[in-house]
Amino acid sequence: MLDYEKYQSLHTIIMLKDVIRKWWRVELSFADKNGLILDRREGAPMPPQNDFCRLSLFCKEGNRRCTQSVRVLLEKFKASKKLRSCMFHECHLGFSIVGAPLYLNGEYEGSIFVEGFLRQQPSEREFETLRTKISQLNNGATDLERALQRAPMMVQPEIDKLSDLLEFAVNEIANFESEVSKREEHIQTLSDELSERYRFENIVGRSGPMQEVFRLLEKVCQSESTVLINGESGTGKELVARAIHFNGPRKDKPFVVQNCSAFNDNLLESALFGHVKGSFTGAVRDKKGLFEVADGGTFFLDEVGDMSPALQVKLLRVLQEGTFIPVGGTQPKEVDVRVIAATHKDLSKLVEKGEFREDLFYRINVIRIQVPPLRERRDDLPMLIDHFMRKHARPGMKCRALSPEALQVLEGYGWPGNIRELENEIERLIVLGGDHELLPADLLSSRIRDGSRGAARMSVALAAAGRLHHAVEQLEREMIYQGLVRTGGNRSQLARELGISRSNLILKIEKYELASVNGPGAE
Repeated sequence: MLDYEKYQSLHTIIMLKDVIRKWWRVELSFADKNGLILDRREGAPMPPQNDFCRLSLFCKEGNRRCTQSVRVLLEKFKASKKLRSCMFHECHLGFSIVGAPLYLNGEYEGSIFVEGFLRQQPSEREFETLRTKISQLNNGATDLERALQRAPMMVQPEIDKLSDLLEFAVNEIANFESEVSKREEHIQTLSDELSERYRFENIVGRSGPMQEVFRLLEKVCQSESTVLINGESGTGKELVARAIHFNGPRKDKPFVVQNCSAFNDNLLESALFGHVKGSFTGAVRDKKGLFEVADGGTFFLDEVGDMSPALQVKLLRVLQEGTFIPVGGTQPKEVDVRVIAATHKDLSKLVEKGEFREDLFYRINVIRIQVPPLRERRDDLPMLIDHFMRKHARPGMKCRALSPEALQVLEGYGWPGNIRELENEIERLIVLGGDHELLPADLLSSRIRDGSRGAARMSVALAAAGRLHHAVEQLEREMIYQGLVRTGGNRSQLARELGISRSNLILKIEKYELASVNGPGAE
């Protein structure tokens, strides 16, 4: 059906209507392919400037005859499917109607037209006929001589201009519709590509821990339940969240991401819930929050464990009631959003410490997915390496491979940064690899080579140690060494990770002669 309202708001049509009204005192109208005059569909047509047309339209029989006159012209369009130019017809009162057919994607969908103008001054006899017709339709008509003087009239050059403008208008509408169709096709293509890209079958991994994740994803995707994804940084929590969204019933709706540790409280509240103009310095206009942007879709809240208690209350309200109030606002807004939360922290421990609301924890912990770290899924390492080699290969470049020595080093490394660290290392290898067909081990980052050698040394030491306390010392030394490498020498951070005091850690570093293992983050 012809989208009359949409075309009425086109800038070209708005200007065209104003020009036609100003130059010739007539109105531009739309009709659909069935002959329905869309301006009159509500039973209240716009009053024309032609007094005769007004008198006719404001009575039931006159309105019927006017409509029938326009339909005669539209039937001519339907009978001549190759016609693309304007056609003329005379209405039941003898005034002219000119219209242009509208074709969308090769199909006749309606027309635009102008009616109620004279092409020449009527004779006395023609005027008497007009007077008689109007009297039959509306016996209250008076001063018809003045009405005739006011009736719009166009000479041939003006009629030619009007015809050109109408044909221009239908071409503009057809071009607009074509661009809209192309854009919708492009959007659908992108949506299909995203859905294909984030199918959970395409998440790389065949190890036992990943198979457990896949089995859970199969059950979770079609539900509307809130999901909590646990996992260390770099394990691919957002990838899992996207897989849930793009394989579920909301896949054609927005997928919105916000890291809760990226902003302070005030900025995060505004980002999540929006604000109204004047609510704080710099709020010069109303702004939608991400919950409103995500309406109908999925909102992925990363690092939800870093959210302050005040914002936890507001998040709980959204989850329980589906409403929120923008910053500085007074009226609640409703949203329908599926929330997927993620964190690398143990929320149950934060609840015990009073740092995370217990009611919010149980509200987001409806379905929990634990994404394993890379060190617990080493069977996937060769597959992941191959995936990232293909992903970061430059156009025209042969797909490379790692040398056996390089692969051995990567397999011996602990990967504290998980999948993200592995992908960055493979991308770096490809850039530095030059013309090497097999990428050698000496191109690997020094931290990875050192970390892998440390792991090898630890295995040898433990195997060779004859007494328990020697083996424990070797293990302790290696753990501290690996930790110093991983943290860049940050002793405070490592002490927290190991669960010992900083002073105790320093004593052990001196004992095992590891003071030289340092980095830019050392304290």
